[in-house]
Amino acid sequence: MAHHQAMPLFEIQSEFRYEIVRKIFEGGMGIVFEGEQLGAQGFVKRVAIKIIRPNFASQKMFIENFIGEAKLVADLIHTNIVQTYHLGETKGVCFICMELIRGVNLEQFTRQLADRKRRLPKELAVFITSRVARGLAYAHAKSDKDGRALGIVHRDVSFKNIMIAFEGDVKVTDFGIAKARGFLTDQEGEVVAGKADYMSPEQADFQVTDRRSDIFSAGVVLAHLLLGKNIFKGADAEESRRRILKMEIPDFRKADSRIDEPLNRILHRCLAREPANRYSNADQLLYDLEYYIYHDGYGPTNETLGKFTRELFGQAQAAAGAAADSLLEHTVRVHNKDKARA
Repeated sequence: MAHHQAMPLFEIQSEFRYEIVRKIFEGGMGIVFEGEQLGAQGFVKRVAIKIIRPNFASQKMFIENFIGEAKLVADLIHTNIVQTYHLGETKGVCFICMELIRGVNLEQFTRQLADRKRRLPKELAVFITSRVARGLAYAHAKSDKDGRALGIVHRDVSFKNIMIAFEGDVKVTDFGIAKARGFLTDQEGEVVAGKADYMSPEQADFQVTDRRSDIFSAGVVLAHLLLGKNIFKGADAEESRRRILKMEIPDFRKADSRIDEPLNRILHRCLAREPANRYSNADQLLYDLEYYIYHDGYGPTNETLGKFTRELFGQAQAAAGAAADSLLEHTVRVHNKDKARA
């Protein structure tokens, strides 16, 4: 390997220290906290820290997946992907230090839309999905420092793993089962069963998956954003799987009058059962989505989405400044308390 031959200029040995501030999110395998990375001379950086759940920490496969995820995405540096900063270990527990996103995931976003009886404008649904496609296109094409393709596939593109920052940036997170050129085994199938309603047919059928699997999931996300519901979601994971494998893909124009023929075509091309009939890469999907919203000359931007999201979460006055910042934090804390009560 070429990169081992270069001698480092010099070495810096330094201890990272983190203070954990609050719990942000609990996932199936890990818990995400907000923390402060402390440096020299009173330097403080806000970060997100993902720690493996204690009951999984003893399972070798989980640890390997967790470490594999961190190593695999270490160099994914892109505006539409949550960045990984550091893989650490403390008292035998592995953790990943990541970029802290001030915002909400799409589950929280759509729940708030429903609570407020609001409908997401069609252009914003397409815009959000286009940013997801942009992040995926970058990850799919990523190669290592010797130019070899990493073959990254996300395999869990779902509402839980797409975030909208209050500034309007869309970020794909948690490449948890995105093992390079990976293969979904039954045991892992158990892990991802909860998100069965976003799986591609080949994934639901435990076949080998490639990047076109993520295209299908992006199509499910787009349809869900437009319709306000996931058409594949069944009463349980088994039924969701069955629907993904067998259900006829509807004419979306009949489901929602806002959906015209070009958008219906994009949805059907994403949701083709046969991978060969889908977009062959995320760049093509990105092009069609952007053409759809921008071909008239003007369409939504990060700013449009940011303004919409801040208003939706009662932060219309979230201009720059500490007041806005503390307001956001308060809102997230209140949201977390509500969730804890629920």
